[in-house]
Amino acid sequence: MADLSLLQEDLQEEIDGFGVDDYSSESDVIIIPSALDFVSQDEMLTPLGRLDKYAASENIFNRQMVARSLLDTLKEVSDDERDCIAVLERVSRLADDSEPTVRAELMEQVPHIAMFCQENRPSIPYAFSKYLLPIVVRYLADQNNQVRKTSQAALLVLLEQELIERYDVEAKVCPVLVELTAPDSNDDVKTEAVAIMCKMASMVGKDITERLILPRFCEMCCDCRMFHVRKVCAANFGDICSVVGQQATEEMLLPRFFQLCSDNVWGVRKACAECFMAVSCATSQEVRRTKLSTLFINLISDPSRWVRQAAFQSLGPFISTFANPSSSGQFFKEEECKNTEDRNLAEEHSNERIVDTEDIPTHDVQSQTELPLDADESDFAETLENDKEESNSMLVHSLPETMFHCTSSSESCQEAANKNEQSFDCCSIAVLPAPAPSSQEKPLSDQELYNSFNFWRTPLPKIDIDLELQETAETLDSETQEGEQEVVASASSNVTMATRKELEEMIENLEPHIDDPDVKAQVEVLSAALRASSLDPQEETTAGIGKSVDSQNELSIKDHLSFTSIQDDPVPLINDTAEDIVESALRYIHNDSDFSTNSSFSPEEEKKSKIQDIVPQALLDQYLSMTDPSRAQTVDTEIAKHCAYSLPGVALTLGRQNWHCLKDTYETLASDMQWKVRRTLAFSIHELAVILGDQLTAGDLVPVFNGFLKDLDEVRIGVLKHLHDFLKLLHPDKRREYLYQLQEFLVTDNSRNWRFRAELAEQLILLLDLYSARDIYDYLRPIALSLCADKVSSVRWISFKLVSEMVKKLYSAPPPTFVVDLMNELVETFCRCQKWSGRQTFAFICQTIIEDDCLPMDQFAEHLLPHLLLLASDRVPNVRVLLAKTLRQTLLEKEYFLTCVSAHQEAVEQTIVALQMDNDNDVKYFASIHPASTKIADDAMSTASSTY
Repeated sequence: MADLSLLQEDLQEEIDGFGVDDYSSESDVIIIPSALDFVSQDEMLTPLGRLDKYAASENIFNRQMVARSLLDTLKEVSDDERDCIAVLERVSRLADDSEPTVRAELMEQVPHIAMFCQENRPSIPYAFSKYLLPIVVRYLADQNNQVRKTSQAALLVLLEQELIERYDVEAKVCPVLVELTAPDSNDDVKTEAVAIMCKMASMVGKDITERLILPRFCEMCCDCRMFHVRKVCAANFGDICSVVGQQATEEMLLPRFFQLCSDNVWGVRKACAECFMAVSCATSQEVRRTKLSTLFINLISDPSRWVRQAAFQSLGPFISTFANPSSSGQFFKEEECKNTEDRNLAEEHSNERIVDTEDIPTHDVQSQTELPLDADESDFAETLENDKEESNSMLVHSLPETMFHCTSSSESCQEAANKNEQSFDCCSIAVLPAPAPSSQEKPLSDQELYNSFNFWRTPLPKIDIDLELQETAETLDSETQEGEQEVVASASSNVTMATRKELEEMIENLEPHIDDPDVKAQVEVLSAALRASSLDPQEETTAGIGKSVDSQNELSIKDHLSFTSIQDDPVPLINDTAEDIVESALRYIHNDSDFSTNSSFSPEEEKKSKIQDIVPQALLDQYLSMTDPSRAQTVDTEIAKHCAYSLPGVALTLGRQNWHCLKDTYETLASDMQWKVRRTLAFSIHELAVILGDQLTAGDLVPVFNGFLKDLDEVRIGVLKHLHDFLKLLHPDKRREYLYQLQEFLVTDNSRNWRFRAELAEQLILLLDLYSARDIYDYLRPIALSLCADKVSSVRWISFKLVSEMVKKLYSAPPPTFVVDLMNELVETFCRCQKWSGRQTFAFICQTIIEDDCLPMDQFAEHLLPHLLLLASDRVPNVRVLLAKTLRQTLLEKEYFLTCVSAHQEAVEQTIVALQMDNDNDVKYFASIHPASTKIADDAMSTASSTY
């Protein structure tokens, strides 16, 4: 009996280990139950009974199992609403479990239970709010860290899935979070609550965030006791700003942000630097320029290296927030990229640059025109000086000759010329409207309108004219007009004969190369400068500025706008403008890399050439310094990579007219010793080409692109992945030059780098649309056939698609001899190959051509089908298997072979009969099976390895 008692105790312990409560019989007979007895007893219990049984167990694992199976229990009782409510009540009791692991397990199931209640129990919408949400909110302050983390994650999921009603968010969630962030709250709980408030802001919307979250968030930003709280606030500052909008950001958040950026803990300042772009996006352009830029400069010069590192990483993104959509918008027209401006945005932008009229009444003309003269003169002089230093300004800024016209209906041509000169030179806000051209004027032809120079010119904004301003302009003092005429008459006198002679010699030297688009653009610039230098004063006075100066050679009006009033500026600067045209044209030619390599700037001139007005100059200077080798030692070893990564965004912000500011930096990065830097540029060079346009791309990006083609494979893959995107932006003649270099992509540093060849095949498919049939046959065909014989199957698969598309392209393009020659070469190279893999490749190519309808079936039957049928007698079973699949599953599905009775159809049927009698079982199977069989796809996949 003693042994039996010991055995019973051991069995009881084992039963407890399986999660079964003490089991004893009231009878005196001792019964030893088996495991099957317990299973059968659980099956006899109802779902609620099992839930109650294990929820009351002393075994922790049993209670965990109950929490894990709550959703399954709900699904079992979903037909009875009262049972569902009973289960949810058990959940509330289980939430009071003393074991943290049980509570954490329960919280993991809450989102799933809430979604189930939302989807399947719409009749009890209050279930979640009454039973589950209180548990989630209560667990946010749980003593156990794991439980708190789980409840925080569950809350965010519930908010993201919109399972919490708006009223519950305001009445139950937000008050608890605000209470948890009270000064006397636990430090860890407070930090976590702030993080939850920040993350849920975007989910609950602007209204709730401003009323319930924003005040406490601002208090937490000033938490003097715990820097962890301030760090969390700084890290999420951008998210809060994006939710509450510009007004609340500038009024309430920016003062706190300034405090955080000067925090005595470097981790807080680093977090501010990381979110600077998001904060900038939520502010106005004025605040961004006047306040945030200065603040960012302080972060860049922070004593902490980690802060400087984060600031430099955010510098490019921050600069991109200065982009003006009206000047950086891009759209494609006639398969070419062209810079565009929305007219409404352009009008606003232009008006902002002329004068800020937010606080000026529209009827007060005097207050708009009477502005300080000295400051405007200095700004205007600085602008002209910058234009003299910018060699590419002539290509980007030009004044269309349709901007000003002379009319004889309401005023004389001389008066119109005088007023237009004031609008152009004095940069007054009173700009005359452009009347309709007279009958003597001829409209521009399409060739003139879309020539290489005009097509890439930045469009000028169309400025609406206020009638009162126009009346003011018409009442100009006559003495002022006479003075302007005198200046106009002497506009060309300051240009020496030596300068004109130099221009004429340059034009003569360039004319033999006029076919080159870049040379043509330069000739146009020089011709315009020559016309400006030899302009007759009397003709200019009579005809007006709109006719005397061509649209291709005038500086952009928006580079010469200032705030000078009409009455206070009697001396226009047409004289300086004529000199600017000539000097800019000469400097442009002298600086061109294709014709002169000896030109150089003095340090002062080089510094001035990088001045622009889009981004605060201090920010741009810091960005350009990221290529300085000393930065890698004092800030970050990968700072050059960050500079390269953000360069397209910076270029888009500055616009192509300011590309000269970034050109040297781009060339420095392109020759950086770190291949990661060059790789970053290689992956984005096609995007930069879209931003810069065809002329700057041909001059500045093509040499860099050529260098990347000869770089390491890690760099070459960048240009290869976007080869089509880049080449399509080039001139057709320039694009053709790369046909000779495509063969070089077949050679890699590592022969095992098969993905490189696979990407080449993908790009060649896209390049078929960019080249003629002759170029495809001469240059792309050998590469495609080489890739079809690659050792790696993935490369060959893509190459089969390439060859089929090539056949389709050549067939549709005259002459037809190209496609015939290509098909004959496929027969000679693959169908008659000594290796069975080559003959199998021919079958695959034929299968792809049929599936993609690359050839009419009669042409396929004439040139390829006879050779394909010869493979029925191939000695390798894998070749015959593929032939059987091609004929049965692909060829016989075509209407040509279903309806038309011909010799080709008879030959196909005879071949199939022969394959059905083949000695190989797989061949017979695929030759006999009907194409509509459901097993055919599976069978094809199962034999892929054996046939490929």
